[in-house]
Amino acid sequence: MTDYAPFPLIDLSGSPRERGRQHGKAAADRLRRGAKMYAESLLASGVDWKELERRAEAMVPGIEQFDPAYVEEMRGIAEGAGEPFAAVMLMNARTEMVAAARRQKAAQHFPDGCTAALALPEASADGVLLHGQNWDWRAECAETGVMLRIRRDDGPDILTFTEAGGLARSGLNSAGIGLTANALECDRDYQRGAGVPLPFIRRKVLESAHLAQAVQTIVSTPKPGSNHMAVSHATSNGGGGEAFGFECAPDETFWLAPERGLYVHANHWITESARAKVKDTGLAETPCSIYRDKRVRDQLGQKMDSGRGKLTFEDFRAAFFDDWGAPWSVCRPPRLNTRGVMTATTAMILMRPGEGHLEACPMPALNRNFTTYALTPDRTAQKQAAE
Repeated sequence: MTDYAPFPLIDLSGSPRERGRQHGKAAADRLRRGAKMYAESLLASGVDWKELERRAEAMVPGIEQFDPAYVEEMRGIAEGAGEPFAAVMLMNARTEMVAAARRQKAAQHFPDGCTAALALPEASADGVLLHGQNWDWRAECAETGVMLRIRRDDGPDILTFTEAGGLARSGLNSAGIGLTANALECDRDYQRGAGVPLPFIRRKVLESAHLAQAVQTIVSTPKPGSNHMAVSHATSNGGGGEAFGFECAPDETFWLAPERGLYVHANHWITESARAKVKDTGLAETPCSIYRDKRVRDQLGQKMDSGRGKLTFEDFRAAFFDDWGAPWSVCRPPRLNTRGVMTATTAMILMRPGEGHLEACPMPALNRNFTTYALTPDRTAQKQAAE
């Protein structure tokens, strides 16, 4: 096994611009490395830096319409890091930018994988909602990821794992909302040329004080491409909660509920309604998704069926460490993907959203060291949400 440095924790507070400057200053090196990696991918498809800057500015009006504070925060990140604004936009809209280049010049596209799971309080050993995932992506991102703890004056505080320069990926907030996201692909993706890049939608979900607000954001916001999001809400001092999964096409959302308190999702469409209406174009790139989903579901379900008790963090950890079929496994060691890019399970994230507790392990196939990150829950907000 190899030791990897923990994802650095960056505390942010103040106005959006101030938070951005704090983020950029603390994560400048990681941001620089991430932006260089994605810019090189675009350059290989004929998108040079000047064109990247043009595209970045062209995305600003749509993001400002969704939430102008996000543009302010990104400009602050650029200022704090001493990097161009386009580099920060790239870290937040790399999927959309690469997809646009792919349509025009057959750019390489590297869909990120993920295996996510959650257990409602009735399925967990201590009656506390559990939520987690493996994030499968480029192996280099084990060294560009960061943890942001965002103190807000106008809503719940946020603890989110993301790539340096990004506004959000997965995480929790002080009202007990938890979020993970997985890539999906379908034949409707990137056809309309409109929609809000996914990191901004995820950030908006994590700003929600109520599950209903999070759901509204997901179902009502147009998206350029497909994605799956699992959203949980632990309330009443961690003793209650609900959760749902959302398979999102650009123009339509299909939702799923946990079964017997357990929910698992990887990188293929599973709702019957979605499979009847969209063509899954992602399995060619992530064929292991069909059994990653099954193996995590089976391992967690068997624990519940065996009479050995309900689910714990350690059960989640064991399921996410599953290496059957390696390197095409739930916990992926570094390997070349179908397009020759080194990918891996870059991070394992485990959360107890109602307690503000998050554990993260970089490159878990090679490293078993977890770091705990904490956010003080707002018990008043959780109690009000439960009433």
